Parts: sequence; C-alpha cells; structure tokens
Amino acid sequence: MPAIAQRSSKGRRTINEINMVPFIDVMLVLLIIFMVTAPLISPSMIDVPSVGKASQAPDQVITIEIHKDKSIEIKSKSNVSKSDMNTTLKASLDNVAVQVLSLVNSAPNASNTPVIISADKTLAYENVIQVMDKLQKGGVQRVGLSVQLLD
Repeated sequence: MPAIAQRSSKGRRTINEINMVPFIDVMLVLLIIFMVTAPLISPSMIDVPSVGKASQAPDQVITIEIHKDKSIEIKSKSNVSKSDMNTTLKASLDNVAVQVLSLVNSAPNASNTPVIISADKTLAYENVIQVMDKLQKGGVQRVGLSVQLLD
C-alpha cells in the first residue's frame, strides 16, 4: 500500500517512490555471506574406477556375440594348456544362460571366469539388456561389456 504524505495546503497525496536502502543492505549482507562460505565448500569428487591391465590373464574367457539379426553366438577361449581350446556355440535368448553356465563350470577356476558381451552397434540396447538379465537370473557372476576405443 503506498505511503501517504500530509501537506498542509493541499490534501493527501501518495508517494510513488520505493526506498531501496533496505533492499541494498540485505543484498550486501547476502553477498558477504556467500563470499565467506564459498571457499569453505569443497567441490564434490566422484571416484571413477580406472581401467588397467590385470596382473594375470584369466584362464578362460567367454564372449557372447550378438549380431545384427539378433542371433547369439557364444565363444569360449581357454588358455589352461599349451594348446588353446576354442569353443563356439549358437544360442537363443532362452538358453544362453544355461550354455554359458555349462562353459563356466567346465573351467578349472569357475568363479574367476569373465563373461563378455559384445554386440553390434546398430543393435538396440534393449537386446543387450535382455541377454544380461538372462545371465543374471541364470546365476552368472562376472559379466562385462565389450567396447571399442576411439582413436
């Protein structure tokens, strides 16, 4: 509500001015508070895992390849003996976990066997998630995604 000024000769007249001094005082106090507290706030750091070489290569690596036509191929490479053993199996979405588990359990160190999913880049990501979900429900422990690094 505007303030009303009293004049003796004329009647009441409204004052159309806003007093800016309290507003400026409040803004200066807030500015000082932010300037004092800003150096005290440490920036948040996210601890991102780093990728490096493993100290020892795993004895067996299982690779699941998902092609453009959604066909699934399971490849197993074993480095246990001097002669490398390679196995290639065709699979469907329904039996991929069973076949991977049979290959994992045939490895000498079954709990340490990594399973790597490699999919065509034009394939919908939903198909990769479905395979990962089947593997997880089937009890496969170590599942990773294969990526191609940009040069």
